[in-house]
Amino acid sequence: MKHILEVKDATKQFGGLMANEGITFDVAEGEIVGVVGPNGAGKTTLFNSVSGAHNLTRGSIIFDGTDITKMKAFQICRLGIGRTFQIPQSIDDMTVWENVLIGALCRTNDVNEAQKKVDEILGFCALDWHRDQLAGKLNVAQKKRLEIARALATQPKLLLLDETMSGLTATERKDAVELIRKINAKGISILTIEHNMDVVMTVSNRVVVLVTGKLLMVGTPQEVVNNPQVISAYLGGGQEDGEQ
Repeated sequence: MKHILEVKDATKQFGGLMANEGITFDVAEGEIVGVVGPNGAGKTTLFNSVSGAHNLTRGSIIFDGTDITKMKAFQICRLGIGRTFQIPQSIDDMTVWENVLIGALCRTNDVNEAQKKVDEILGFCALDWHRDQLAGKLNVAQKKRLEIARALATQPKLLLLDETMSGLTATERKDAVELIRKINAKGISILTIEHNMDVVMTVSNRVVVLVTGKLLMVGTPQEVVNNPQVISAYLGGGQEDGEQ
């Protein structure tokens, strides 16, 4: 099985803080891998390293056979890694359509081609009814969906989803899970940070568990929820991620 992403000994230190230390795992082509762990486990730091927001202190990241460890974020995006953010980064005084167009123009300089891509993505993400609405007027669920739409417009091979479900109602989470499955069915691999263990169990092929910046285990959802160390890490961490 071909690996779309290989994270090897990923270590990131900020001054005296070791945010990630010695993390190694992979994502196969077409796979959905969940990333879980208590607050402060280093999940978003890991995403920032993969997407090029900052460089690793030690270790390497291989994407689709290319070493991207020292590449800039825009270079990594053009290679085929798209990402969303836990707090939506939409440009609020631009329309939904214009926000997604920015993503599409990352991939092509042909405006007509980019516009066609935007229309396709908005339909796929069920945002076509909001195309002319200002991004700042959207509700939480719609803003989360816009994050995904903009990332999809860059035509990724691998999509990094940072807490797509946070702040959503049960019905909205169900709709978001359906969208994630539709994205994956198009052949896009997914690495997703998720607090809600029910969602992790539902969508993930495998799960990466981080605790205090270190890799605790990688396994199937069933292996993870039955692992005593995982249970201890969550229950012993004071506040569970699922409480947010």
